[in-house]
Amino acid sequence: MPLLAVLDRAPGEPVRRYGPTRPGELVPVEVKKLGRTPTAAVTQSWAGRPAAPNEGRRDGAGYTCLPTALDDHTRPAYTEDLPDETALTCTGFPQRPPRAFAPLGITVERVLAHNTWAHSKNTWRNTCRDLAIPPHWTRPWRPQTNGKIERFHRTLLDEWASQKPYTSVPERMEAFTDRLHRYHYRPHLNRRPPNRQPRHQPLRTTSLVLQRCLA
Repeated sequence: MPLLAVLDRAPGEPVRRYGPTRPGELVPVEVKKLGRTPTAAVTQSWAGRPAAPNEGRRDGAGYTCLPTALDDHTRPAYTEDLPDETALTCTGFPQRPPRAFAPLGITVERVLAHNTWAHSKNTWRNTCRDLAIPPHWTRPWRPQTNGKIERFHRTLLDEWASQKPYTSVPERMEAFTDRLHRYHYRPHLNRRPPNRQPRHQPLRTTSLVLQRCLA
């Protein structure tokens, strides 16, 4: 019986780690949604009375969508602030990370996205193929496959979005730019920052879970 520490808590199976053997071999893509900071007028209309169930969902401040592309080998991340996560908006995103990764010597070979509505449309598939980047998708209900980008978003929440209260969206996004810069230049793997990782050393072997996703 294996130790509990080496098992996946959901299915009880041994955890299978994976890591591409070279930069750009696999680039996970995911969209993180954060609630926008309400304006003063909206905040004043909410004050002084109890909120009814589901109230304010239509007239609220809305969401900030942060699509992220992260190199699975050396961990540099490219993130934008987009107004929504519609298929049209998401299909324009894959064109920009390859240009951002190019100065680091990273050539995007494959992208791995969740089975969300926008990423499953033909527009996303056709855009990736026009860029000569084969698209792949995780299995349903298996966010562990994209664990590295999930960890990146958790780090953003802990060290940026939830670190302190913000009075406006521009103030929060200004702090986001500083936090993203710090992420790229603080030590990570091998005590080196993502922007200075060696580009030839394999990290781990590919797992069976990833092989099924890329089949």
